[in-house]
Amino acid sequence: MIRSCGTFTISMTPQDDETHSMGRLTFDKIFSGDFTGISVGQMLSHRSSVEGSAGYVALERLEGSLDGKRGGFHLMHLGTMQAGDQQLSVSIVPNSGTDDLTGITGTLEIDIKEGVHHYTLSYEFMP
Repeated sequence: MIRSCGTFTISMTPQDDETHSMGRLTFDKIFSGDFTGISVGQMLSHRSSVEGSAGYVALERLEGSLDGKRGGFHLMHLGTMQAGDQQLSVSIVPNSGTDDLTGITGTLEIDIKEGVHHYTLSYEFMP
């Protein structure tokens, strides 16, 4: 697996359909580092009545240049939090790669340090 790293900024926009502790929002990201580009996405979330417990799912479309290869791909997010303990899984959607990124597969890790979002994308190309 190839590992690519960098940072991103995110802007979130809540949508007006929040019901029963569920929310929907859209987001835009700007990436720098080994992947340079932008993304757009949509997220659904639920905040439990128990403090520190929540969950979210999201789909995100990235476009840009990854280690010199141009194209795009989709990411699928699944996040949970129970009593403050967070679990996050972010995977490249199979067969979502375009142009030079056709056949890409892998996972993305996010680490937030002092308010800065850092990413590590571990990927390879399937034949």
